[in-house]
Amino acid sequence: MSRGVALVTGASAGLGVAFAERLAADGYDVVVVARRRERLEELAERLQTNVEVLPADLADPAALAQVEARAADGIDLLVNNAGFAGYRPFAEIDPEVAENLIRVHVVATTRLTRAALPWMIERGSGGIVNVASLLAFSGSIPPDPLPLRATYAACKSYMLTFTQQLAYELAGTGVRVQVLTPGLIRTEFHEVAGRDPTKMPFGMMEPDEVVTASLRGLEAGEVVSAPGLEDDSLIESSNEAQRTVFRTAIAGGVAARYRE
Repeated sequence: MSRGVALVTGASAGLGVAFAERLAADGYDVVVVARRRERLEELAERLQTNVEVLPADLADPAALAQVEARAADGIDLLVNNAGFAGYRPFAEIDPEVAENLIRVHVVATTRLTRAALPWMIERGSGGIVNVASLLAFSGSIPPDPLPLRATYAACKSYMLTFTQQLAYELAGTGVRVQVLTPGLIRTEFHEVAGRDPTKMPFGMMEPDEVVTASLRGLEAGEVVSAPGLEDDSLIESSNEAQRTVFRTAIAGGVAARYRE
């Protein structure tokens, strides 16, 4: 028997393919979403399960609305994986590229999550994985060797905060949410972005390893999953640092350095 229906965006390559393959192997029926129909159809032929092919460019509001409608019909697991890098100096990036980064990472993630949740909450079960990046934590790190990434990293930071707050709202509903924050993964993402990851001083993970980490973390109730982080207490340390800044800054008036 099927374990339910999983919808995976960005399922034409890399991590999206790995998610679709793993979920199919685990017994899910799978809805695969991406721009490239031919790749989705090739994937559907390989998977030993019921597969629904749904070609869509999530930067296109009309196409996104179609995927929203499918999510609202009832799915048990949503993987918001679609994305692209768009690495550029911000003063030089094509405004349409910057907007599409926001549409795919922020708008689509938000709208698909909103579409899927009512059915999950009504049933008292379900899961949502929002695929971000370790770059969500990189706002204070200058570029080189990291890429020029103001818009991309900001989008991933949105996904982090969005998921953390959503987890509080969904407590007790039976619906679990996770933001997945991997480092470098061996996929075509980097080639499309015009970067050679082998020239960066970081290790690389395989897509299937990241998927396994994500699904195990989701089952364990991890809201923030960082597959490459051996000491996961560092996540709570980061959270506590944020809470300390908030509590301290909101407790009094303007700091002395700003007063004459």
